[in-house]
Amino acid sequence: MKAYVLAAGLGTRLRPLTNQMPKCLVPIKGKPLLEIWLELLEKHGVTEVLINLHYKAEMVHVFLQQYNGPIRVHCVYEEQLLGSAGTIRENQAFVQAGEPFFIINADNLTNINLTRMMEAYLANPSILFMALFQSADPQSCGIAVLGERQMITGFVEKPVQPKSNLANAGIYIADERLFSYLTKDTPADLGTDVFPQLIGIMKGYMLSEYLLDIGTMEAYLKAQEEWPYDY
Repeated sequence: MKAYVLAAGLGTRLRPLTNQMPKCLVPIKGKPLLEIWLELLEKHGVTEVLINLHYKAEMVHVFLQQYNGPIRVHCVYEEQLLGSAGTIRENQAFVQAGEPFFIINADNLTNINLTRMMEAYLANPSILFMALFQSADPQSCGIAVLGERQMITGFVEKPVQPKSNLANAGIYIADERLFSYLTKDTPADLGTDVFPQLIGIMKGYMLSEYLLDIGTMEAYLKAQEEWPYDY
């Protein structure tokens, strides 16, 4: 299996920590977030990843030179950020037709069972599976509305008046049909430019495991207290 790992963000809300390092390398109890992701992906059978880089990319290259795990890692540098949809569009050749693939936002901390998510996808496939969690602050998230058979019947990024509390966890399974919905504009974002087009044909997957968006210093400090996992 293959996975796109989106790791090029600037991490502005994590300053001053990210003045010294890219967001994907911030340590969680001493272990870089990207290392946690690689270990999780390895555990669930992912053999090849594509990681996009931008801010302090040289530090990520140094980290990956020291990585000795079995996953084959490809890095793509973006001189200008392409956005989540733009990165996938520009690197379409990374995946093969007929094979589902993961898309991962590397700024989330989770122990999600990716094997179980893939099994659910294969049992009831759609153009895209979106992992969802119940958010206490839905106005700050991409919010989905679920209909019958887990079909997503509505999706709005950071809605003023949320219609549910089911938030996008930034973890997806998709197949090659997704590429026909990727805008040619750059930058382009999955949440604002693509997912609204997939309403009625993409499905939600309820995440029951731990998940925390390492997007603020408050969340980062919370992770240091809570995160008990080791792969």
